[in-house]
This record gives sequence, C-alpha cells and structure tokens, in this order.
Amino acid sequence: MISKLKEEDLQVRQYNPKKFKALFALPAMAAVALTAAVTPPIMAHPSVVQASETAEKSLPLGNPSLAESREETKIAPGLTHTHITRGYQSEKDVFIVDVGFFEEKQEAQLLMKKLEADGYDPRMEIIHERASDDNEKGPLGYLVRIGSFKEEKDAATQKDELKGKGYDKSRVVYSGGDGGKTTGPWAINVLEIDPTKFTGKITPELGTEAVPGKEKLTSIAARTKALAAVNGGYFVMGPNDGTEGDLAGVSMMNGHLISEAVNGRTSLILSNQNAKIAAVETHLQAIVSDGAKREIDGYNRKPGLIRGCGGIGDTTDTPKHDFTCTDPGELIVFTPAFGQTTEPGEGVEVVLNSAKEVMEVRDHRGGKIPNDGMVLSGKEDAADWLLSHAKPGTKMDIDNRILADGKPLPVDKTVGIVNGGPRLLQHGRVNIDAANEGFHWNDNPEFYYRFGERRNPRTLAGVTNDGKILLVTIDGHQPGYSVGANFEESARIMQALGAKDAVNLDGGGSTTMTIGSELINRPSDSTGERPIGDAIVLLP
Repeated sequence: MISKLKEEDLQVRQYNPKKFKALFALPAMAAVALTAAVTPPIMAHPSVVQASETAEKSLPLGNPSLAESREETKIAPGLTHTHITRGYQSEKDVFIVDVGFFEEKQEAQLLMKKLEADGYDPRMEIIHERASDDNEKGPLGYLVRIGSFKEEKDAATQKDELKGKGYDKSRVVYSGGDGGKTTGPWAINVLEIDPTKFTGKITPELGTEAVPGKEKLTSIAARTKALAAVNGGYFVMGPNDGTEGDLAGVSMMNGHLISEAVNGRTSLILSNQNAKIAAVETHLQAIVSDGAKREIDGYNRKPGLIRGCGGIGDTTDTPKHDFTCTDPGELIVFTPAFGQTTEPGEGVEVVLNSAKEVMEVRDHRGGKIPNDGMVLSGKEDAADWLLSHAKPGTKMDIDNRILADGKPLPVDKTVGIVNGGPRLLQHGRVNIDAANEGFHWNDNPEFYYRFGERRNPRTLAGVTNDGKILLVTIDGHQPGYSVGANFEESARIMQALGAKDAVNLDGGGSTTMTIGSELINRPSDSTGERPIGDAIVLLP
C-alpha cells in the first residue's frame, strides 16, 4: 500500500543542464540507482497531488509493487520537470520474429503449415484486444510468430533468413512491448505548467519557421530560446505523401490557420496560458463577390495528397492515420507561413492581396506568395472554378469556421492548436476514440495492433481539474531502458498524474523533450533525434 507522501519528503532541485545530460547518458539501471539514491523510492509530484487523489499513487504500469522513483526540478516559477523511472527488465521478456498478422484464422493456419513445411516451429497468438469504440466483435486478428531469443541479433538473423525465403513481412519484436504483462522498465518525463504562476508563454512553433521542411527539437528550442519544449503533432515524413513537414492535421499559430484539420480528431488548443483538449473540425470556404462559393480543401500543402485523410469529399472524409488519401481536384490556400513560393505543378493560381482582392491569375502552380496576402491554388475542376470566378479586381473572402467539440472556437492572436489523436481522457474518465479518429483500419486490423495495442514511445498532453497543463513523454522501443506504453496505459498514466482530459500527440521516433536546448529523453530512432514538423515551446 502506498501512503500519502509528505511534501517535505519531495526532492526539489534547480535545473542544471550538465547534471541532466550526465544523468540521462547513464545506462538504465545506473540512472535508476542514481535517482533512487537522491529521492524516495516512490514519489508524487506536489502540484499534481493537489489536483487528483490518484496522483498520490504510483503509476499504473505493471505490478503495483514495482519500484518507482521520481526526481523533480523547478525550471521556472510555475514550470516543473519530473523524471520518473519504474520497474526493471524481466528475464522472461525475449525477442521474437513476427511472420504474419491475419484477420482470419484460416489464413494464419495456412501460413503456419507453410512454415512447418520449411522446417520452422511457428505458433499462433490470438489478438483479442480491439479499439474500445470499434463496433466489430471477436478477435482483432491472428499473429504467427517464431522463436524466443535472448539476444536481438539472434532474432534479426532469423528474420533475415525468413525474408530470404520469401516471408517478406517478418519483423523482430520485443515481448515487453506486446501490451501484456511486463515489469518494464519505463522512463517518463513530465512538464507541468501552472498558468497562475508561469509568466512565460506556451505556444506551437513550426520547424524551420515555415511549413516545408523539418527541424530537430533541440534546434527549435535553441532557436526560440525555450525554457523547455516537446515535439508536437503528426506531420508528413516524405515527399511521396505530400509536402514534407506539412502538419498532418490541424495547426494554428498566433491565431493564423496553418493546416486544416483531420475533421473530428482530438487536438490540443492553447490560448492565454490555458489549454483545452477537444475534437477539432475546420470548415473552409472561398466566397467570390459574384456570389459563387466553393469549399477549400486545405491550407499550405501539395494539392491532391491528404495525409491522414479526414478532409472534404466522398473518398477522403473518413480519418485514416498514416495513410495518404488522394483528390485530384483540390483547392488549396497558401499563406506566408508556407514560405516564399507555392507547390509547383499543373493548374491555376489566384493571388489575393491583404484586402482579399484578386491581383493576378496564373496559368501554372509554383508562384510567389505575397507577404501580406495569399494564393489559392487549384487543379482540374478547382482550376476551372478559379478561372470562371476569380477575375482580376474581384474580391474573394475566405471563410474559416473552426469547431471545437462541435462548438465555434473563438480565435484571436493568442490561439494555437497542435494536432493529435486519439483522445485518451475526457472529464476524468478513460475515453479512447481510436476507431473514430482513424487509428483502426477496417481493411487492415494489424495497424491498430501495432499502433495502439503494442507499447510505443508516446508524447501526451493533458489538463488537470485546476487548469495545470501536463506535457509528457514516455520513451519506448528500448529494452532495458524503457518499453513504452499502449493507448490504454497512456490514458492511465495521464489519469494518475492528475489529468482530467488528455490526448495522444505524435510519438514513435518523434517523441522528444528538452530542458533549454538539452535533450532529456532518449529518442527511439537508431539514427538518433528525428527532425519534426512542429513543437510546443515554453518561452521565458
């Protein structure tokens, strides 16, 4: 049983970059030992304790008896960092080769017979867990696996052999990431912002200061002179899926719309030091002075490619995460946030000045964006509509309606929005909208298993009952250091930290946190820190 901790038992320190760099460079067990040596074995964040009774308890990860330690650091008035370590690497956890995932049991059995004929000893595991809002019943799928290896290199050798024999979907996984029982370990970092005491600013920031391109969080933090920062929302990784660096969901900065929403997906709204978790929709329209109207499909991205879908049109209006929908006849708005020129290609462009008057009509895409205006870019039927209605001297209004949980969102220059999804907590209860927000693919149930049921690195945002803002990273994919969390565990972690509302932000190799410009977590990509599309920065 965990007793209520006295506030005087909490170890509170001032931020020292050299100490943090040294601490997080240590091997996992050494780091845990060092932290445990200077802090009680189980520690609660003093501010969070006041927000929720559950914050007095250890994190709901693994067996309740697992050792947990916390070290709290005051970065600035109203801004606190807490590093949490919990659990240990179990001798029972091993590396496995996953050979195939199937929706139908018969397909899995056929693969097993083929593997047996090739001299292997496969086994089948039934994946029962579905998204909580998935209307389908029964098992999610059937997983065919081979082997049980203590060393990852041995599993990798087995995988390479299987791929050489035509089993192309073979991959190495760690049993500690399966989503079932494990002892961890976990490494978690928490930034808590108290708006009543924090005199700085919490705001989204574009990588490279423009939509195209990506930038590492450490670089963004250094450039903005941030007190602390975390990675932000989902973004386009490569040019095959649209404009590289484009936010794959809603983005607003200083009251200016940067990217349209994946409609209905939960996001983080920031305004005047306050935060709100809400499902965001954007309804965009061009209205010409001759009375003509047309829906605008998006902002600041390559026309025709919709990352995450959830936009406008019969084939693209259902969210589908990490998938690129197509629509050849899109109308896209480019603002100065995109940079100096629009995406090039065939089509038509209309240039508007600050008064929304048509200044120029171009017979191609890829022209200059005015500093005090915008460009409407269209292909196919969108291009035909522009040529028919956007004559030089004509006035064209741009109507941006933004809804948060179905209600109009008041927008001023203090408002910022960071895309995310799915929702994790609502009014203090676990409420994971994974299927509705596009994290379950009806045509490929394995996607949800890999993304939502297995443990991955996560970045989370939450709001407590008394208005404090929580930004949380959970490292993952690193056996012996941190195994990550699935959607359900992420929700429970935020609940335990005192959040009443919470959302999942971009994770995986994007999960990063800095104090100053020093990286304080361990990104999971083998290449190190990943360049990202946007960040949440805490400015002095």
